[in-house]
Amino acid sequence: MNALSDLIVIDLTHMLSGPFGAMLLADLGARTIKVEPPGKGELTRGLLAKDPKNSLNGMGAYFLTLNRNKESVCIDLKSEAGLALFYELVKKADIVISNFSPGVTARLKVDYAALAQVNERIITCTVTGFGESGPAFKRPAFDMVAQGYGGGMSITGQESAPPTRAGIPIGDLGGGMFSAVGILAALHARERSGRGQHVDISMQDCQISLINYMATMYYLSGEVPGAIGNAHFVHVPYNTYPTKDLWLIIAIITNEAWARFRDMMGIEALMDEAFDLQPGRLKAKDFIEEKISARLEQESCDYWLGKLAEVKIPCAPVNDLEHALNDVQVQARNMVVTVAHPEGGEVQMPGNPVKMSAVGEETFTPPPLLGQQTDEILRDLLDKSESDIKALRDAGTIG
Repeated sequence: MNALSDLIVIDLTHMLSGPFGAMLLADLGARTIKVEPPGKGELTRGLLAKDPKNSLNGMGAYFLTLNRNKESVCIDLKSEAGLALFYELVKKADIVISNFSPGVTARLKVDYAALAQVNERIITCTVTGFGESGPAFKRPAFDMVAQGYGGGMSITGQESAPPTRAGIPIGDLGGGMFSAVGILAALHARERSGRGQHVDISMQDCQISLINYMATMYYLSGEVPGAIGNAHFVHVPYNTYPTKDLWLIIAIITNEAWARFRDMMGIEALMDEAFDLQPGRLKAKDFIEEKISARLEQESCDYWLGKLAEVKIPCAPVNDLEHALNDVQVQARNMVVTVAHPEGGEVQMPGNPVKMSAVGEETFTPPPLLGQQTDEILRDLLDKSESDIKALRDAGTIG
């Protein structure tokens, strides 16, 4: 049995942050029902849908990935009948997740205040750029906006170079990850109180959380850090280094690891006892890295990975996506999975990183076509007859 198989999630999300949070819940077994507007559905359906390199049967990479393990129902929430039908779904549901702009859920009458009157156990979650309170909560936001406001861009990239955003859209994905955490916490609280609650996730808040101890260091020292590339502000050597073919990461933190590394490298200039302790290495950082780089460039990355493994030094190649996805450890842990398209064909994508001992074999169902499960869900979950469904469709309430 999957961990969340007893839960029903109503997914009102679009684009990336909200769909990712709902995908995490779906991957953990929650029955996740996308409620989409008739016509074109949610916005992510259109992204890359006509790109011949990044789509399958008219479904782009975004939608293929973010909406596996989900079902789709088309309901016009802007109509009175559609809203009434949505409330019927809410009575059966545990969670409603959305990432509309601030104020939209209240305007549509699908906010917590409205839904709690329908189902006192309902948990709602919104993912927005800046939350739903505070003097600037109405700022518009996308991933890079959250990264910029959150401070992370200022410490990313090379010194004296323009600011660099994280290559992974951590602004959006961070909001999605924290939404799943918040929802699970609210579910636990509901076990004691019997009532649901609202979870308010701000992408900016998430970015501030992720700068973590670096924020504490700023408050302690009063010093504003800048970008230092891949180097570390405390540990040496801790950086990316060129080899004969690829870039190599070496990450040494302890003095004992330094001693093993130094002896393995056999560079006479690094045998100086002044480098035995971290303060001495930090003081001579440029000198040490120059000597290391010159030696590393003489051999291949694989050669050094083998030598470093022998002396138990944390190290890694700087993998491109092809090499990362084909790493033996990634493959062994089912972190690349195959997902079918509902109209035929299949595509590979990242798997579920949450591995649980009491859960059986992982399964991944196809992302739904627009409104694919509308009739099934209205019939089986809401006990609608075929004539009821036809009447709703004829009225334009459902698609």
